[in-house]
Amino acid sequence: MASDLEFMEYVFDSIKGVGDITYKKMFGGYCVYYKNKVIGLVCENQFVIKKTDIGKELLPNNDEMPPYKGAKPGILIENLHEQNLIKEVIQKTYEQLPEPKPKKKKFKK
Repeated sequence: MASDLEFMEYVFDSIKGVGDITYKKMFGGYCVYYKNKVIGLVCENQFVIKKTDIGKELLPNNDEMPPYKGAKPGILIENLHEQNLIKEVIQKTYEQLPEPKPKKKKFKK
């Protein structure tokens, strides 16, 4: 599941024009966020966005694959040069994803 920081920075530079994109290193890969929602993962130097109906509609020829063993399949994003299409996919995927669950507060004893 390991990914190079260099590849993650390439993905980030390619999609940062969408606005409010962040990423966090997790378990050897990276979690990619748009407006604080997880929209995809970078694992094994591949960018996989969460699978939604609109994502499948906008990217009908892209392969579906799990970002790591045991994960739900997502949509593999290979051509990051199609800036307008990638921006639309990220924004519309965000709209179809549920709100993140609130974090539980830790209680001190």
